[in-house]
Amino acid sequence: MSPNSHSDNAGVVAPAPVIYAAAIAVGLAAEFAFPIPLLPRPFGLWLGALIIVIAVPVVISAFRALARGRTAFDARKPTNSIVTDGAFRYSRNPTYLSLTLLHVGLALILGSLWVLLMVVPAVAVIHWGVVRREERYLTAKFGEEYRSYATRVRPWV
Repeated sequence: MSPNSHSDNAGVVAPAPVIYAAAIAVGLAAEFAFPIPLLPRPFGLWLGALIIVIAVPVVISAFRALARGRTAFDARKPTNSIVTDGAFRYSRNPTYLSLTLLHVGLALILGSLWVLLMVVPAVAVIHWGVVRREERYLTAKFGEEYRSYATRVRPWV
C-alpha cells in the first residue's frame, strides 16, 4: 500500500492475468515478425499440455482456499484473512505460480521461443509490481500473523 493510499488493498500495478496476457501478446507479435521454433511439435504439445494440467489444480485449490477464508481472489480488493490451507500451504503465491505455468505451457504448445522468453518480464512485473506490494500490504495489515506465515511458506514453491 502506498503511503498516500487510503484504500484497503495492495495497490498492485495491474491484475496478474492482464500482465501475463500482455506478455503473451508481445511474444506472439515477435513470433509473427521473427519466428523462432522452440521444440519439435509433438513434444512441445505434450509437454505444454502436461504443464497446463499441473497449473489447473493449483489455481482451483487456491481459489477454493480463498473462498473458504472469505477473502478476495482479486489483489485489487481488500484481504480479510491470511489463507494458509490448500495451495497456500506450499506457496504464498499459487495463483501467480499457476499463471506462470500456464504461460510456459502455452508457449510450448505454440512452439514459440518468443512467448516463452516473455515469461521472464512477466514474472519480473509480477514480483515487483504485485507480489512485493501484496507482501507490504499484508505485513502492514496482519503483522506477526503474516510474518510467521511468510517464514514457513516460500513465495513461489
